Amino acid sequence: MSSMQNNLKTSFCGITLNSPIILLSGCVGFGEEYTRIKGFSNSDVGAVCLKGTTLAPRLGNKAHRIAETPNGMLNAIGLQNPGTDTVINDILPALDKDETRFIINISGSSVEEYGEIAKHFDDTDIDAIEINISCPNVKEGGVAFGNDPDMSFRVVEICRKNTNKPIITKLSPNQTDIAGNALRCIDAGSDGLAVINTVMGMAIDIEKKQPVIGNNQGGLSGPAIKPIALLKVHQVYEVSKKHNIPIIGQGGIVTAEDAIEFIIAGADTVGIGTALFYDPLICKSINDGISSYLDAHKLDNVSSLVGTLSLN
Repeated sequence: MSSMQNNLKTSFCGITLNSPIILLSGCVGFGEEYTRIKGFSNSDVGAVCLKGTTLAPRLGNKAHRIAETPNGMLNAIGLQNPGTDTVINDILPALDKDETRFIINISGSSVEEYGEIAKHFDDTDIDAIEINISCPNVKEGGVAFGNDPDMSFRVVEICRKNTNKPIITKLSPNQTDIAGNALRCIDAGSDGLAVINTVMGMAIDIEKKQPVIGNNQGGLSGPAIKPIALLKVHQVYEVSKKHNIPIIGQGGIVTAEDAIEFIIAGADTVGIGTALFYDPLICKSINDGISSYLDAHKLDNVSSLVGTLSLN
């Protein structure tokens, strides 16, 4: 287990973390992929958010699923996963719970499915449940749960009734009023918020005159979305701080400076995802940079920096 600076220790939804860094769902599989890389350790991060899990196994979307774009990446994996039972019976027992905390990300095609999955994971040793409400509601013609505040409320509400685990709701930027939606999720019982999910985008093959992504569109992540994500974190923080609801700030973080910006904007923790694909050891440098910044500004911990943005 690698050493960790004391000023990086923090708390999120009542869970003690070694670092404010959370590895984002979909970027580290089910928690073991990056541990194969020399020099990488899960103990360098506060928590790992496991791959999106549905009730039944899913094969995901047709190729291509990933496309590189200027300062970003499009992805449309389609929630490929082995299903809830396999994750609970085969994957969770193999995770090293001494290294870091683990969060499960759940996705459903109906309100009822979300509740059923939450109930299954309530009986496990997972530390928290993240709800991906950017999924399409098949019963309502495919509109994403996260783009409808009432549907968002219903999903969080049913999960809240089915688990005592901390619930983190992952908010979509592809909506009109993210702060209003955040408030609805808080009212429904969400203990924390993840801000933001990917921004919808497209890439086109000009010779074939077709979308590069097999699903036609995908979620844009990486540095290209950082300014959007920062604004959304600030907007949500204006609502969440009144209810003491913590935020995972995410979207294009690749340096310690990026992470610090998100914390100042109102994020209690920061999510790292796309950056891992080109620098799997990036978390160490981000940890070092945050710790040095705290020391230089005579701050004892990350919490002292959260939401200290002074507007013009």
